[in-house]
Amino acid sequence: MNGRPRFLTFEGGEGAGKSTQIRLMADWLAAKGIDVLLTREPGGSPGAELIRDLLLKGAVDRWLPISEALMLAAARADHIERTIRPALKAGKWVLCDRFYDSSVAYQGAGRGVGVTEVQTIQKIAFGDMRPDLTLILDLPVDIGLKRALAREGEKSDMEDRFERMERSFHETLRQAFLSIAEAETDRCVVVNADQGIEQLQQQLRGIVTDRSLLS
Repeated sequence: MNGRPRFLTFEGGEGAGKSTQIRLMADWLAAKGIDVLLTREPGGSPGAELIRDLLLKGAVDRWLPISEALMLAAARADHIERTIRPALKAGKWVLCDRFYDSSVAYQGAGRGVGVTEVQTIQKIAFGDMRPDLTLILDLPVDIGLKRALAREGEKSDMEDRFERMERSFHETLRQAFLSIAEAETDRCVVVNADQGIEQLQQQLRGIVTDRSLLS
C-alpha cells in the first residue's frame, strides 16, 4: 500500500512531544503496509550525526549563531543526499523529527541570523527540497520547558544546549513556527500539543488522512 512516497516533517519548540508522536505515526503507517524510514535532525546520516554532537552539547554560547546556521546546513545537505533522497527513491515514506523550518525558527529568528539569510544558506546547501506535509506541534512555552525539564533524567548525552537558552528565545521560536505555518498553509498544519498523547496522535493521523496522503 506504499503508493507514492511521502516526506513528512514534525516541528515545534522544546517539549512539544515530537519524538513520541513521530514514533506512533510510524507504527500506524507500518500497520497499513507502508515502508517507513524514521530520521531526525540534526543528524540522520553518519556525517550529520557528528555535527549534531557538536551543536547540541556544551555551553549555551559555544557557537556563534551564524556558525550554527552553517553547520546545520552542512548536516542537512548530507542527510538529504545520503538518507532522505535514497529512501524516497526506494518508495519509502520518510518521517523526519525536525527539518529546515527549525533552522529558520532557531537560527533565523531565535538566534538573530535572519530568516531570509537562513533560507538563502539552505537553498545554496540543498536546493528546493520540500516536505509534502509539516506538522507543527504548538504549546505554551512554560509547558514545553517544564516537559523538557521533566525528561532530563532520560537523556544519556545531555543534548540540552538549546533548552537552556533564555525564555525569551523560546517565545521567539514559538512565534517563528506560527509565522512559517501562516505563510505556507498548503504545507504546514499547526496542532495543539497541549493534550494527551493518544488524542494528539489521533488528530495527526486525521490530518494525514484528510490530506489524501495515503492514496
